[in-house]
Amino acid sequence: MSVNEEKELVYDEMPDISADGKECLIDVRHLEVTFHNNRKRAFRAVKDANFKIYKGETFALVGESGSGKTTTARAIIRLNETSGGEILYKGKKINGKISKEEQKEVVRNIQMIFQDPAASLNERATIDYCISEGLYNFHLYKDEAERQAKVDAMLEAVGLLPEHKSRYPHEFSGGQRQRVGIARAMIMNPEFIIADEPISALDVSIRAQVLNLMNKFKRERGLTYMFIAHDLSVVRYFADRIAVIHNGRIVEIAPSDELFRFPLHPYTQSLLQAVPIPDPEIEKKKELVLYDENAHDHSGRKPKLRLIRPEHYVFMNDREKDQYLEKLKIMENETYSE
Repeated sequence: MSVNEEKELVYDEMPDISADGKECLIDVRHLEVTFHNNRKRAFRAVKDANFKIYKGETFALVGESGSGKTTTARAIIRLNETSGGEILYKGKKINGKISKEEQKEVVRNIQMIFQDPAASLNERATIDYCISEGLYNFHLYKDEAERQAKVDAMLEAVGLLPEHKSRYPHEFSGGQRQRVGIARAMIMNPEFIIADEPISALDVSIRAQVLNLMNKFKRERGLTYMFIAHDLSVVRYFADRIAVIHNGRIVEIAPSDELFRFPLHPYTQSLLQAVPIPDPEIEKKKELVLYDENAHDHSGRKPKLRLIRPEHYVFMNDREKDQYLEKLKIMENETYSE
């Protein structure tokens, strides 16, 4: 295949094996999620979303509040109904109508860590029950002694003590409650975990601890993460690949380093400009890039997610592709001249 032909590939034709040999675990194809209000007016929260998540990687989905990040994640875990497209887990469709056995497999192997640890834990239940709920539902223990041993081991793994079992969620700090949420997900031995802004409600001093804990589990258990965030700086060193979503549509996908070196879509550039710089002098001189969705000229051929560099996809049409290629040449020259 020639270079020109390779650049014409659309996202649907991406291989099921990543560039570094990882198999595709989650395959989202033309996903649509639509909500209806009391007047039966339709609102498309997710529009034609396409992406693959490979086994063992951390895939970040980044966008501002209301962009469709959590809606997409909840569709994968079957908490939101889909109005179009397919979600495949290990090649099997898991959205729409599936059997009870398939539903159990999804819940057993795909877990979610929620944004607000206080709201996601039952305040009337002890920590012991909060963590054990999945074990009870799926009978993942032989006897009470084994269940207790599993809970104790998981508490220690997340940096808490077995004595904490008898306490209630309100007796813990925000960081400790999020550790309980992580323990609740990990005790199921899942293969894929969706982390919905798991550190946004935490103090800055606690955020690194939680991210390090998640990385530790990834190394030890070979986990695959989908990490949702609204701040690109949070995922820069944590994610292997990043997808940027705006108004329910994926506008750019690239490996983390690639995205920060060569951000092509104007919305991605605006998100990067919003990241604060620690040097006050540079921060003063920084010009903010405001994204205007109406600035795109999508007359003629419709835009779609297309390959522009190896593993780098941008939502564009033919006219925009030429513009992005010119912009890319300038960026590459600036990078290599440094």
